[in-house]
Amino acid sequence: MSELDVVVSGLVFHDLVLGLPTAPRPGTEVWATDSAESPGGIANFAVALARLGLRTGLAAVFGADDLGDRVRDRLTHHEGVDLTLSRRLDGWQTPLTVALAYDNDRALVTRGTPPPLSADELITTPPAARAVAAHIGPWPNEWLAKSKAAGSVVFADVGWDPSERWDPQVLDQLQHCDVFLPNAGEAMSYTRTDTPDQALTKLAEKVPLVVVSNGDQGALALDAGTGERIAVPAHQVPAVDSTGAGDVFAAGFIAATLWGLPLAERVRFGALTAAISVTRYGGADAAPTWADLAAWQHDHPEDQSLAALVADHGPGAPIGSATPRDQSGR
Repeated sequence: MSELDVVVSGLVFHDLVLGLPTAPRPGTEVWATDSAESPGGIANFAVALARLGLRTGLAAVFGADDLGDRVRDRLTHHEGVDLTLSRRLDGWQTPLTVALAYDNDRALVTRGTPPPLSADELITTPPAARAVAAHIGPWPNEWLAKSKAAGSVVFADVGWDPSERWDPQVLDQLQHCDVFLPNAGEAMSYTRTDTPDQALTKLAEKVPLVVVSNGDQGALALDAGTGERIAVPAHQVPAVDSTGAGDVFAAGFIAATLWGLPLAERVRFGALTAAISVTRYGGADAAPTWADLAAWQHDHPEDQSLAALVADHGPGAPIGSATPRDQSGR
């Protein structure tokens, strides 16, 4: 495997998204107004990063089944994601998630079991990558510590806790991370706080840089080293499906970090990528391409910073022309 910009690891799902006019009720039938199928879970990260031109690798387990093969084909042949670190296994089903999108939000129903191989078993030596990213949880992620020691910038996110216990010990893994990118609900649940701002302050005691996305309320960031605090409003867009929006936000932030942008610009770019993604159905499939960003810039000519990004990092720009400012991703 050649050197990559980012390696991500986590659980991959096959997502089926149904756009509904109202929530389903027992004893009734609701006809979906739209639908989409795409890779999901950590694949949202991988696809969003690859569409922004970053050389992206994915370490994940795929079942040797129809859903797994379809997801692998999409990632490799359509999105250009490197799956060298991934494994295809017999006897394990690729997880399936049905996302019910209505009232500008979504509810998720998932069928799946934990993968038979952990990230540490898939990644036995630190990958040659400028950055790594993973969903942390109640499982070991020793590969993150190894990657940090090898010089990669380590980004972490966290997913929904089906037990709803939100064990604070999960946050112990942040000692191996440079940047933590939870959404507001996750941040407040793990820190036992009442507001995203309180959660941000609490998390900054554990990791150098914290970025909390908060849906249509925008995003917050706090650099624990410098004290720089950022609040960015959300773009007002006609949202239809928020599936994967947090992952797309994080991918946009990671890309902007590797381009060496200031903290405020990184948060703004992440917010923009997420805003574009919620205007259509699907998680990974809704992640914006450079053509989508160029179209946004055409419709919003006042956003000169985006125009510069398209010119400097869009199609035709040198790959890897900028590096992180330091190993904390600041």
